[in-house]
Amino acid sequence: MANDEMAELESWLNANWDPSLTVGEWWQILADSGYAKPSLPENAYGKGWGNAQETQAMRMMASKDILGPPPGLGYMLAAPTIAAHGTQYQIDRYIPQILNGQEAWCQLFSEPVAGSDLAGLQTRGVQDGDEWHVTGQKVWTSQGHAADLGMLIARTDPTAPKHRGMSYFAIDMDQDGVEVRPLKEMTGRTFFSEVFMDNAVVRDKDRLGDMGDGWRVANTTLTVERTSIGTGSTGVAMAAPGKKINSFERIAGDVVQKSKGNRAEGHAPGVGMKLFDRYVDIARKLGRIEEPTMRQDLMKLYTMLQVNRLNIQRARVKNQRTGGEPNIAKLWNGEHHRQFRDIGLSIIGADGMLAPTASMTDPAVVNVALNAQAPPIYGGTDQIQRNIIGERVLGLPKEPGHDRNIPFNELPKNA
Repeated sequence: MANDEMAELESWLNANWDPSLTVGEWWQILADSGYAKPSLPENAYGKGWGNAQETQAMRMMASKDILGPPPGLGYMLAAPTIAAHGTQYQIDRYIPQILNGQEAWCQLFSEPVAGSDLAGLQTRGVQDGDEWHVTGQKVWTSQGHAADLGMLIARTDPTAPKHRGMSYFAIDMDQDGVEVRPLKEMTGRTFFSEVFMDNAVVRDKDRLGDMGDGWRVANTTLTVERTSIGTGSTGVAMAAPGKKINSFERIAGDVVQKSKGNRAEGHAPGVGMKLFDRYVDIARKLGRIEEPTMRQDLMKLYTMLQVNRLNIQRARVKNQRTGGEPNIAKLWNGEHHRQFRDIGLSIIGADGMLAPTASMTDPAVVNVALNAQAPPIYGGTDQIQRNIIGERVLGLPKEPGHDRNIPFNELPKNA
């Protein structure tokens, strides 16, 4: 970020942040300013900054103990996708409600028979005048139980090849044709849900992109998702968006203080240098820091974190980009989680078999270990990322498969 832009942001924050505001009041002020998501173009309520500039902006808010903009999939995925492919009506209808936290979103992509092969999805959309009636099942829907709206891909032309017969919609989750069933994780939390749609109604004017062009629009969402996952946490304090969670009347300053307390107590920290330093401190307290294998494992992790940092820096230089940066970042994120899991459990030993409690040396270690199985899967598995890098970046031959021009309804089941 240019120095004058950073100075302008800092001046604005100093003049407008008030910890006595409610969350809803602060989010609206932030949304109106364009600083809620400054990487969006100006016609989409942003500042037209780059992603790196936006990350710096969030880190500045974190350093000043300022509540960040409403997080979640609406902010991370829906807003950039709508800005890239939506009409101005869609931009004006949806993005302001994302940036002020009034509407939370989920991602209705994966299906029981179309996870790794997303283009094989079978949820059907049948047009009826200005509406579509959607029937099918989605699974691993992040925050589906808390969402007001969903990013939906449905098959709207089964006679077209499978990559060209899908369309992308914004769907209202609060209707009779949508049933959400939360899934309980081994972490004890409910983050994912199954979603069943039976003649759910979607308006044609809420279709993003052309009819049958859903795969291209979805790839924008997936690229943004992988880049965001690979970027990591900025440490900014957050409150949950959406009408179902209803954080709007909470006091913004109280949310910031609680967020700081949660980090101190070991609540789901991000996998980065702060967590690494924390693990080093735990190893030192438990007398493990001088063990040769422990030092070797910690240095391996430290090296990985530094290589990832340098890779992110390289991706900011246009003539250094390969095109596979989002996929590389996603792969690194999954590997970081695995390494933190293994090293953390090695440090605390038998305590790693227990559920995380406040009496532990640091419950964050077990929280990270329980969560580590998810990042290599969600947002596209590690295998998918390697295929994309191999085929689209390195130019390697595609895996054997059916001709891409075969109509979807003529393909063998699950093909």
